[in-house]
Amino acid sequence: MSAFLESLTTLARHWEASDLFLAEGQHARIKVNGAFHQHEQLVSRGDMEELCAACGVSPETVQDRDAAWFSTDGTRFRVNLHRRMGRLGAVLRQIRTHVSDMESLGLPSALLQGWLTRRAGLVLITGPTGSGKSTTVASCLDHLSKTRPGHVVTIEDPIEYLFTDNAAFFTQREVGLDTATYLTGLQKALRQAPDVIFVGEIRDSDSAITCLQAAETGHLVVSTLHSPNVTETLDRLANLVPPGDREVMLSLLSNQTVGILSQRLLPAASGTGSILVCEHMEVNGAAREWIRAMNIPALAEHLRRGDDPANCSLLQALVSACQAEIIDYETALAHSGNAFEFNRALRGVS
Repeated sequence: MSAFLESLTTLARHWEASDLFLAEGQHARIKVNGAFHQHEQLVSRGDMEELCAACGVSPETVQDRDAAWFSTDGTRFRVNLHRRMGRLGAVLRQIRTHVSDMESLGLPSALLQGWLTRRAGLVLITGPTGSGKSTTVASCLDHLSKTRPGHVVTIEDPIEYLFTDNAAFFTQREVGLDTATYLTGLQKALRQAPDVIFVGEIRDSDSAITCLQAAETGHLVVSTLHSPNVTETLDRLANLVPPGDREVMLSLLSNQTVGILSQRLLPAASGTGSILVCEHMEVNGAAREWIRAMNIPALAEHLRRGDDPANCSLLQALVSACQAEIIDYETALAHSGNAFEFNRALRGVS
């Protein structure tokens, strides 16, 4: 591998970048916390050919290829090799082995750890793109690896963290390399004697229903969904299926959902780094009936009341973060969705 590309991957690791973008004849770009940084040096044809060779791929045969590459210090990267207008390109993503614990991430650790003790059910981690869902899931799976004996099967696209076998042992499978689709991987996972199943993302009705059915048959299922809050998560899941199947979906959701955590990463008041803000709801008691009836106003009010530590609305989380001065007022207000309600809550008016 060329010294230039080795230096780029070293820089990407140092900056804790999510992705490194390479294209023949163009500047390399490094993505850090959602922002792109352009390197001054151009990537040459020779650099790209050396990367292909290091991945065991002939440059002449590259169209769309997924491969793995190990840097000189042993760090593993997932590499997507492709062509752009006939020229070679690549995207590299570091496969991480260090996982941060829940407390250091700012997660409600006691709540999540309680959910992860359940023998069966569905735990959902949601939020917009770039909100840190993968990091939260990795922290959950790392906790499971240390505390819960059993077999954990993961279906991911792509694999972003490698887990070490401890109390639990892992079978990690990547869509496109080890299984054709999330749905196929999930269906096959049920034949691999799993105790816990992680599905990287619920994308359609088939994967949603299969996750819920897996929970119903005695497995703890952890998955993610692109949705901004708890009630939107439930609404989106309900609307994945045709109207004729909605009753079955809502019955499964109400009975099998353990809890939903919806998160956002917001700029820290200090000006450096990000702060995790979480809305969460544990599904039990009356909440099950409201989900079955898709009574969104009742669920929203249930979150808003704040009389149960297992439930916290985004508004409450923003107010708490603002009062603790870890995010500034303008940031909290901008993400509250309702300036009037936010200001009332900040003043302590219920």
